[in-house]
Amino acid sequence: MNRAEFTTWRRGPSIDPDRARVLLKPFVPGDDRRIKGILKRVTAINDPEAKVILDAVRKEFDGRHRDQNAAFESRFENVKRLLPAKFKPSDAQRLLIGAYFCCEYSLEAAALFNPSIVPHPDQAGVPGGSLRFIMSLRATGEGHISSIEFRSGLVDSRGDVTVDPPGRFVTMAKVDPDPSHARTDIERMLKDEGCLDTVTKGLLRSVPESFKRSHLRTKIAAYKRSHARMSERQTQSLAWAEALLDLNYAFSFSIDQPLSERAIFPVSSFESNGIEDARFVKFVEDDGVATYYATYTAYNGRAIMPLMVATRDFLQFKIRSLSGRAARNKGMALFPRKIKGKYAVISRQDAESLYLVYSDRVDRWDRPSVLLKPAYPWEFLQIGNCGSPIEVGAGWLLLTHGVGPMRKYCIGAILLDKNDPSRILKRLRDPLIAPDATEREGYVPNVVYTCGALVHNGRLVIPYAMSDSATRIASVEVKELLEKMVEH
Repeated sequence: MNRAEFTTWRRGPSIDPDRARVLLKPFVPGDDRRIKGILKRVTAINDPEAKVILDAVRKEFDGRHRDQNAAFESRFENVKRLLPAKFKPSDAQRLLIGAYFCCEYSLEAAALFNPSIVPHPDQAGVPGGSLRFIMSLRATGEGHISSIEFRSGLVDSRGDVTVDPPGRFVTMAKVDPDPSHARTDIERMLKDEGCLDTVTKGLLRSVPESFKRSHLRTKIAAYKRSHARMSERQTQSLAWAEALLDLNYAFSFSIDQPLSERAIFPVSSFESNGIEDARFVKFVEDDGVATYYATYTAYNGRAIMPLMVATRDFLQFKIRSLSGRAARNKGMALFPRKIKGKYAVISRQDAESLYLVYSDRVDRWDRPSVLLKPAYPWEFLQIGNCGSPIEVGAGWLLLTHGVGPMRKYCIGAILLDKNDPSRILKRLRDPLIAPDATEREGYVPNVVYTCGALVHNGRLVIPYAMSDSATRIASVEVKELLEKMVEH
């Protein structure tokens, strides 16, 4: 079960986690009762003393964040409703109160792994024959909470890779606290889930075509108060309507924030324990417009849910929920264009095999069909995708992962027919990448894994994780890879 040997195999740089990359995030020490108690103690500090304590905090954390004052002010605004009515804080007291409800979070304290890679939307100034890329990475910190980070870099004409050094700071996105929703979108989502009944229909009719999240939440809360006894179905429909408002949201970064300083941290309750394994792909519509989509796994500590993030510039992002019986598991990977007028994904349904799913919509997936089952000893336990299929001259090149004895993860490859990807043309008999002696130690040992690769100048560039700890980059000639494959 050693990897296949390639004469043009090349290893690039490694990307290691850095515990000094800390995020300034909200800290919620408990319920409103406890917060009121903390505020009572803090507001007892007079203004001169508050200035002294605040100056000490600023000095201690100076140089670790771009704008501490803005974060402190934002947190003050979040808790000021619980202050005594007669208390009129000074500027120093406002910021000190905010500081008590902030904390640092080391995004990469545990790992920086499971990368995907796509062409950068801005190729201005790139040397001839080179390609600028964006790499997404799963950063994991305290409590094993995962978020998404980014890096940029270049692949030159020979396939050599350089990664730009990350910025000193890292900052959370600005989340729209009360996003707008289209009534028709929510109706469609509820219908997809079988929850568009007389109650939810009536509530949606009571809001305009474009409405704020808070508007419908207020309507739902009022309905619950006036209907103490509801059927199980009605309760479920209302719960799912509230969930859809939580799941579908938007966030943004400012243009002056360097790419490597942007962190997508969990926002919705469904993501509270992490955003895992984003598979980014540059999707080109029939009219040539490109959107970067990524499917990822939201985890709340009890259940998983696949979600999708979409952006065109890596500044403005939208999160959208997915529906359909084929959108219930991990590892969905979107093809980079439509096939015969339909969207297509590679997914897993049974934790053993690869599946192919077509759809008229990018957010609804039904009718999965088996594409590939385990065939070789290194993948007998399970196979899955390692990112979106890549279009090459011979067909669709799809990286896979296989799990074998001792739960060892390896990366393989198959070739799908370009016009009918349900047809497997060729595949590697041996792994493309298997964990070697330098890659097998980590948070989860004996694992190599990727969430996406790209092809440039005939070379396949593969960023991959080493035992759920750090990331390495390798490349191989596509021509040689295809020659190593055997007929399926």
